[in-house]
Amino acid sequence: MYYRFGKVFHFLSVVLFIFSFLYIYSALSEWVALEISEDGEVVKRMSKNTFFYTGLLVFIVLNVLLLTPAKLIEHQSTKNLKRLFPIGDEFRDYMLTWIYSFVGIVNFSLSIMGLFVHSINNQNEIGTGSFAFFFYLIPIFFVVWIIGLFWILLKKFTAVQNNNK
Repeated sequence: MYYRFGKVFHFLSVVLFIFSFLYIYSALSEWVALEISEDGEVVKRMSKNTFFYTGLLVFIVLNVLLLTPAKLIEHQSTKNLKRLFPIGDEFRDYMLTWIYSFVGIVNFSLSIMGLFVHSINNQNEIGTGSFAFFFYLIPIFFVVWIIGLFWILLKKFTAVQNNNK
């Protein structure tokens, strides 16, 4: 049942990414600055269209790669997955929740990186210093979610060991 909350979080993160990325795309000039020196000169840049299509490609590839295990578990596509995560098992629910919420965090991180590129190119609207909190928050989320994965796997392994005895 919990995995539905993970799916909703993933869906909301996809909507956030799409809206923020389209807003960023519409606000960018023809050349997108990716890095600015201390003197304010552009060090790295790319065209607006290249930035847009590269960002979409990264978003789609990450979502497909990271959601594939969840879909395999959800549809029980192999015998091993049927045995490890049977329907009704609480760890199946925990694992699906973890995967969907992890992909949501990845999408949230991509949105923040896109907004940072937007702030580099539009210094009048948003200062790049206002993103310091988010740049510390993203690794904390990743660490907490990885620890959660190890906790889920540890509980699953102990449950499998107890069933084998």
